[in-house]
Amino acid sequence: MYSMVGGMSDGSAIEWTDATWNPVRGCRKISPGCKHCYAETFAERWRGIPNHPYGQGFDLRLVPEKIAEPLRWSRPRRIFVNSMSDLFQEGVPEDFVRSTFETMLLADWHTYQVLTKRAARMRDIVGRLDMGLEAHPHVWLGVSVEDRKYGLPRIQELRDTPAAVRFLSIEPLLEDLGELDLDGIHWVIVGGESGRGARPMKKEWVLSLRNQCRRARVPFFFKQWGGVRKKENGRSLQGRTYDAFPSAGANAPPSAVERRRRLAVVA
Repeated sequence: MYSMVGGMSDGSAIEWTDATWNPVRGCRKISPGCKHCYAETFAERWRGIPNHPYGQGFDLRLVPEKIAEPLRWSRPRRIFVNSMSDLFQEGVPEDFVRSTFETMLLADWHTYQVLTKRAARMRDIVGRLDMGLEAHPHVWLGVSVEDRKYGLPRIQELRDTPAAVRFLSIEPLLEDLGELDLDGIHWVIVGGESGRGARPMKKEWVLSLRNQCRRARVPFFFKQWGGVRKKENGRSLQGRTYDAFPSAGANAPPSAVERRRRLAVVA
């Protein structure tokens, strides 16, 4: 069942993930990629409705009761962490970030896709966590890269972050990014902006990134052309779709007894 209003939703409509997990809700805009934030548009629709998960609109809110959710899911999934927020924004305490990562390590039969625009804070906090994330290929850390000014510096900050798998979400792609340094990067997602006011993305920008990924042997995922009618524009690039993922993944699911034991640690 797909439901974005809950803390976790199975069957996500996002092409590169299976489910979403939102122990944090709400965010604030910090760069051009945030201009037409889908999460803000969705959340503000419910502002003021009593007892609704987004009754506070897109204001920052911690949801500690959702921390243990992945431990309740027996079937392995790729989980987008905080699709409706950013785990590393300044208002999220470091202890809360730590608790979120502790769940990821306990529920290690899932693959976690952690995406942020606060790359410097992610680098600093993850460095202090001392959890040995380099040895946990089921935890993928990524940064958004929308343009040269704001997006490109995040790539080096990501490279300086301890992780087994690092990825770039180049969406919305707002300009030609030039030649990227893909050393230490294990996956690249590219997509155009969608919805009302969507800014255009040029084909040559996408082809440049695809070709760079080919040369660097980095898996390339083309998410969408976007636009006001994104379904009509589709996600085909030169007659084919690109759906590559990193080969790294999660562990085998434990027994029901072991899952309950791990859940007791968090709950």
